[in-house]
Amino acid sequence: MKLGIIAANGKAGQAIVNEALSRNLDVTAIVRGENKTAATKMLKKDLFDLTYEDVKEFDVLIDAFGAFTPETLPQHTTSIVHLTDILNGKTNRLLVVGGAGSLYTDATHTTQLMEGKDFPAPFYPLASNMSEALAVLRTKETVNWTYLSPAADFQADGERTGEYLLRGEEFSVNDQGESVISYKDYAIAMIDEAVSGHHVRERISVLKK
Repeated sequence: MKLGIIAANGKAGQAIVNEALSRNLDVTAIVRGENKTAATKMLKKDLFDLTYEDVKEFDVLIDAFGAFTPETLPQHTTSIVHLTDILNGKTNRLLVVGGAGSLYTDATHTTQLMEGKDFPAPFYPLASNMSEALAVLRTKETVNWTYLSPAADFQADGERTGEYLLRGEEFSVNDQGESVISYKDYAIAMIDEAVSGHHVRERISVLKK
């Protein structure tokens, strides 16, 4: 299996690269500048300049792109539009590192976590833009996408426990009442999905066991 990991230099991207390499998968880091990952294969190109010719060799393309400033937040959506345009009608799969704010807090799937009164206001712009990107992704019926939301507390420096709980569209907590996942355990779930392909055109979520 060949994997291409977009924005591999980021914290989530590096965790995913390391997990994939630990399983002896064929990994290419897709980066704009210097390759700062452990991957020996690299494609140096901006996400928005990628063509299908660039990515056609990858069985799975993992999108770990993130934007965090007010002027770049809309790129969560425009990047999804670009990637789904080049993968439209193709067999390659697209796995997206998502957000938790769009998880539903009710069984009817009408209220999202980010709409709750306790949701931290500083994170709302990021959450809402990521939610818009997911909404666009849901319309892509001829793209083999999967969107993986982390738990509410997504810990860059958390430990690798080697275990996780896989859930669906609704916000959930573990037996300790926590909604938390480390980047390293999230990466395990991402690579598990890359290998299995069990949730095509679905949003799933993951949290610490």
